[in-house]
Amino acid sequence: MIRILAVFAIVSLQYGASAQNKPSFVPQPVRMQMLPEKGFLLTAATSIITDSSWKAQAYYFQQEIASQTGLSLPVQFVTSMKKLVPGAIHLINDSIARQREEYYILQINEQTIKLIASDIRGVINGMQSFMQMLPLKAVSSIELPAIEILDYPRFAYRGMHLDVVRHIFPVVYIKKYIDYLTFHKFNTFHWHLTDDQGWRWEVSSYPKLNSIASWRDATLIGHFKDQPARYDGKRYGGFYTKAEIREILEYAAVRGITVIPELDIPGHSRAAIAAYPEFSTRPDTTWKVATTWGMYNRQNNVLAPNEATFTFLRTIFHELTELFPSSYIHLGGDECSKRWWKEDPATQAFMKKKGLKDETALQTYFIEQVAGYLKESGRKAIGWHEIAEGALDTTTLIMNWGDDSQALAAARKGFSLVMSPGKPFYFDHYQSKDPKDSLAIHGYNPLEAVYQYDPVPAAFHREGLAYKVIGGQANVWTEYMEYPTRVDYMIFPRMSAVSEALWTATENKNYPDFLKRLETTVIPRYQYWNSSWFSGYRKWGLRD
Repeated sequence: MIRILAVFAIVSLQYGASAQNKPSFVPQPVRMQMLPEKGFLLTAATSIITDSSWKAQAYYFQQEIASQTGLSLPVQFVTSMKKLVPGAIHLINDSIARQREEYYILQINEQTIKLIASDIRGVINGMQSFMQMLPLKAVSSIELPAIEILDYPRFAYRGMHLDVVRHIFPVVYIKKYIDYLTFHKFNTFHWHLTDDQGWRWEVSSYPKLNSIASWRDATLIGHFKDQPARYDGKRYGGFYTKAEIREILEYAAVRGITVIPELDIPGHSRAAIAAYPEFSTRPDTTWKVATTWGMYNRQNNVLAPNEATFTFLRTIFHELTELFPSSYIHLGGDECSKRWWKEDPATQAFMKKKGLKDETALQTYFIEQVAGYLKESGRKAIGWHEIAEGALDTTTLIMNWGDDSQALAAARKGFSLVMSPGKPFYFDHYQSKDPKDSLAIHGYNPLEAVYQYDPVPAAFHREGLAYKVIGGQANVWTEYMEYPTRVDYMIFPRMSAVSEALWTATENKNYPDFLKRLETTVIPRYQYWNSSWFSGYRKWGLRD
């Protein structure tokens, strides 16, 4: 171990005889040293050796190597990792790697391969770097260069979001999406499960959420701004059963991915209101699950502050926490149309009774109630930046999809933030200005803008608030992504850029070099996955 740390005390990289075999990684490691010695010959006889603490990860590693190269390596479990076996891969759980979360050291020489970490995410991240060194075809052996890598992420939270409400995707694709995150060294999957256009998880306590709220009568054709609006007239919907969700959660856990579910309240609740109109500010109205997009301040309505609603929220969030083990639960809180509360006499009476001065205070009241319900289950709340508009408890984590000024306002109040700005981290925005390209919501977020974005704005540094940014996330709203192939096309290669933007220190980022590594290492991976991607990324940039 001492030898490894001594190597990495050298700041400048010096390349030895193996420099011509220098591998290409995305995201770029913190430090990488090519060694002037022979490398390691990987064959089907090479064992993977570890202790029982990483049993699931060892079998995952075995499976990935076999799938990618055709080499099925034996796995051995030992009680002690103090004695290394020549000619083997060693997955070592060691306190030396506890300096940082997700820290790993990968050392390859002629005698052995060592992957050293102290947590599941660290060893999984090291595996991804190792896998990027292997060919994407069946082989009988692989010559790996002698190398040492010391690596860890810049940010603790590195997420990708997926909306399955506007369009729902099969379990097999959700798993594939998790594999995308794993390869790119993300650690969080934000699963957007409820909204105006549908309800996507199985509920026992309120069954009409599945029989009614999960289905809409039609889906919009074309852009939501088109006039006249056109609809396909086809019933659309479905939901993930609890068994399917547990299967996905188990799949993610092996890969070190935390799944944060989102149940969006008190706005974006049209589907829930369609099933239970008594939760609405207009309980006598017959509501339908929304069939169009762009609902804010138009047709969506909101949850009403009454006994039935709060009983519903407490029950439903408790049921959600029984299913999802994540420490954070996302409660939405965005685009809450306050006009509905202003127009409702019962809501105004509730506000007066509770001493709430305005509708913003009522929004805060809703969020604090749900945060309290989550606390009963030992969980914490995360929500979109609008929830910080009032006097909310700052223990709630804020996900900022607005601009830097909105993020700074939340940080000044004392909130910690995940930066997820619409510009440039929304992948439902256009990635080119070609009118023949895919339909999108609006805006222009080319690959270069995604890569160059720094989640810690300059104003945060000036005010000593940089520590308030714990990470970032890119969001995938699927209004115009009806199939997995369309999702792939809109996320790739932008997801690859986000991975480096969140992993690599700003001073080590280099866009031209990233493009080379993208084309050497990652685009072949898209092909291996049989995924689609946007190929015009070099044509469209910040100056276009």
